[in-house]
Amino acid sequence: QVELVESGGGLVQAGGSLRLSCIVSGRTFLSYAMGWFRQAPGKEREFVAAISQSGSSTDYADSVKGRFAISRTSAKNTVYLQMNSLKPEDTAVYYCTAGASTLLLAAKTSYYWGQGTQVTVSS
Repeated sequence: QVELVESGGGLVQAGGSLRLSCIVSGRTFLSYAMGWFRQAPGKEREFVAAISQSGSSTDYADSVKGRFAISRTSAKNTVYLQMNSLKPEDTAVYYCTAGASTLLLAAKTSYYWGQGTQVTVSS
């Protein structure tokens, strides 16, 4: 069983930054591509970013390109989402997910999900 636990959410003013973390339990961290999704109230869950097993390949939603950066470290079984230049429209619950590839994650096909962490950006 794989468990994903997110942290790092909070309240920030527009233009500010936050870094989300997702710790993955178990010894299979390197087996999975990792990703982040978000869901705002009344909206569907949407893809934000993904990173390959090796970390050499990343993918981003157009809405966050140039502002967000995904990274991972096997030493800590952790995947990060650095969020800069935050906007009120980035307000959502952010979910960490693990899957077979960045392509499948972008298509919302994944194996495991975390419980989510709230990010609120005030104007």
